[in-house]
Amino acid sequence: MMLQRTNRLRALALGAVAVSGALVLTACGSDTNTSKDAQQAAKNIKCDGEGKLLASGSSAQKNAVDAWVKNYQTACKKTQINYKDIGSGGGIEEWLQGTTAFAGSDSALKPEEVAKSKKICKGGQGINLPMLGGPIAISYNLPGVKDLALDASTVAKIFDGKIKKWNDPEIKKLNPDAKLPSTDVQAFHRSDESGTTQNLGKYLGTAAKDDWKYPDEKSWPAKGGQGASGSAGIAQQVKQTEGAIGYFELSYATANNLDSVKIDTGAGEPVDPTSENASKAIADAKVAGKGKDLALDLNYDTKAEGAYPIILVTYEIACDKGNKSKTLDATKSFLTYTASEDGQKELSKLGYAPLPEEVAKKVRSTIPELS
Repeated sequence: MMLQRTNRLRALALGAVAVSGALVLTACGSDTNTSKDAQQAAKNIKCDGEGKLLASGSSAQKNAVDAWVKNYQTACKKTQINYKDIGSGGGIEEWLQGTTAFAGSDSALKPEEVAKSKKICKGGQGINLPMLGGPIAISYNLPGVKDLALDASTVAKIFDGKIKKWNDPEIKKLNPDAKLPSTDVQAFHRSDESGTTQNLGKYLGTAAKDDWKYPDEKSWPAKGGQGASGSAGIAQQVKQTEGAIGYFELSYATANNLDSVKIDTGAGEPVDPTSENASKAIADAKVAGKGKDLALDLNYDTKAEGAYPIILVTYEIACDKGNKSKTLDATKSFLTYTASEDGQKELSKLGYAPLPEEVAKKVRSTIPELS
């Protein structure tokens, strides 16, 4: 009797675990686990296609994608979206291998990647669809030091290992009233291929030409420093390491309650990394792509008042023609939502910058033409 009772309890426990696991897997589509905000946001979503939709790439957009997926799956319960934040380079690689429906990248496809895409885009090629913008925060861990200001030159020298102490004269000059300690600077960079790294490199190569001589690649180019995987990995290292400094999309700084550097651009006042200030810089962007490709040319050397210059635009990358027939309808449906007014409204809540309306209109007119 005792053995039967024990077996019965064990079976109940295993059943509870199984139910718990099922709830985890279906949480995004479960009414009981869906917030009222998600239900409200889902009202205007038009569902099309069904089944599993796999995508991967930029970790900078992960927080936005999580919100979009939650809202979308509230409305479209027949579609299960799985987005892996493995970095822009990894996302493009998986997409070029044909294992995902689309990729997320913080930098546009290179010409050689476009050429490779023709193998999986039957009769077409890969195109860049801008979906969100935002500031790349330079965050630091220096107890007692608030409102730290740096310029492009000091940021370049810090990440290149040329400024080694926080009380360096160049930092003091920009922060005359701050009590800067002699703590060692510990700079963290992405160990994986990242569009965030590439955008930081473009900023430094443009605004600090004399101090940053490296190519703007997805892989970290400078020697020294310490690597961490993904934006979340760097944020965690900065949070737990006194004297640390790192770079990631603003929402990671907000989520980890980290102080972020103001950037001295040469304008009247140093500029905070806010979505509003990033939008002022992104508004200067011009469409550099041709045809359905909407790659943007960003102005990293802006000196406009209140414009934050270290910015990124994340693209969703798909085929203009030759997308997989099994996932095409769901891909178009999901991207139509993310580019919609409702989808873009989600971004400001999370510290991202919505697309300028002129760019958003072009994205919205291009998605329905994907085939």
